[in-house]
Amino acid sequence: MINNSENIVCEPERLINKCRVCDSTDLKLAIDLGFQPWGNHFLKKDEVGKESFYPLRVVFCMDCRTPQLDYTVAKETMFAEHTYLSGVTKTLDDHFKAVAEEVDKRFFSVKVGTVSDRSDVKNKSVLDLGSNDGTQLKHFKGLGYDVLGVESATVPAKIANDAGIPTVHAFFNLETAKSLGRKFDVINAAGFFFHLEELHSVCEGIKEVLAENGVFIIQFLYMKRIVENLAFDQIYHEHLLYYNLKNVETLLLRHGLSLFDAYLTPAHGGSMIAYATHKGEKKPSQELLDLFKKEEADKSNEFSTYVEFAKKLEKMKEENLHYLEEARKKGKKIYGMGAPVKGNTLMNYFGIDSKYLDYLVEKNESRRGLYSPGSHLEILIEKELEESPDIYYVLAWNFKKEILANNQDLIEKGVEFYFPVNPKDL
Repeated sequence: MINNSENIVCEPERLINKCRVCDSTDLKLAIDLGFQPWGNHFLKKDEVGKESFYPLRVVFCMDCRTPQLDYTVAKETMFAEHTYLSGVTKTLDDHFKAVAEEVDKRFFSVKVGTVSDRSDVKNKSVLDLGSNDGTQLKHFKGLGYDVLGVESATVPAKIANDAGIPTVHAFFNLETAKSLGRKFDVINAAGFFFHLEELHSVCEGIKEVLAENGVFIIQFLYMKRIVENLAFDQIYHEHLLYYNLKNVETLLLRHGLSLFDAYLTPAHGGSMIAYATHKGEKKPSQELLDLFKKEEADKSNEFSTYVEFAKKLEKMKEENLHYLEEARKKGKKIYGMGAPVKGNTLMNYFGIDSKYLDYLVEKNESRRGLYSPGSHLEILIEKELEESPDIYYVLAWNFKKEILANNQDLIEKGVEFYFPVNPKDL
């Protein structure tokens, strides 16, 4: 792993001195994962060793209690050309389908005559923010919605448009919102709301284009679950903010929006799906109120919880390196399974490189022949493998059930699947 002074980038103007949500200056360091490369910058061979390293630290706002990165890598660097595709895994595709069906059933198929009846609206519409390759919108389109995506990355936006999912290639903010010139019954943001450098402009943009009785769906990694699962690898430069429901509500209220319901799903080891609308339009559900109480009871928004979390990560690092070292001593051939962004956080924090793993194995063909930033492991495409390893060190642990189901033949042959992060069942 290359990390010398020539590779380190820390521009003072990109260090925050006030909370991204509430503007408080009372920030305390909670988690320090060192200097790391931008995790989605998979390298061409001639780029290996030339990648930049940035601070990867989580600070905690002592006022609104929001965990957040203290350094911002420019959005143009992170989101213009990334290679992540949401349609690659069946698990995520199924999740997006379920979300679309739930939203349609709940808000557009109620009994005629009720106040919130929308069943007679033929032109129901949905806007997806950070729409990637259009996987989520594909399912809304199948339910009869007029769909539109906004996606900043070139390749996913092209894939979506080519597949018949209209997609605006742009960063979403208030200016972009106004340029759309219309309002939407549903706005969806999956894995988007914690990426935002222009956080408040985006929130104003959402308010601008959300219909009067519209529904804003926020799908986000739930920080309470990240802490419980020790899933620290979900901390990386693209994720500027880490939300519990309390933090989301604080942000929304600042912009005249408010939560009215939420529930936890197994996606990515524990994701929250929260529903919001214009402030005062809907009463909070009992389930939402119970989730707020649970956060309070478990001290999920306390600084001490994050201090303890950081201590546990050191022990986790020791245990993982011991396992890999012992396997190598026995002559085991070990491949990393998956090349997710979060895997780069884990490998760079643990110090995992070719000493421990031979290759990374991916389904996403756009990463063929690239190398992981920092650890410099070559990526092979799963279907092109000529032989299997003795052990798969599973970096894409959030797809555990799918991975185990798809690889029963290898398991029967004695291939071990080791999960460095094991999410608890919901």
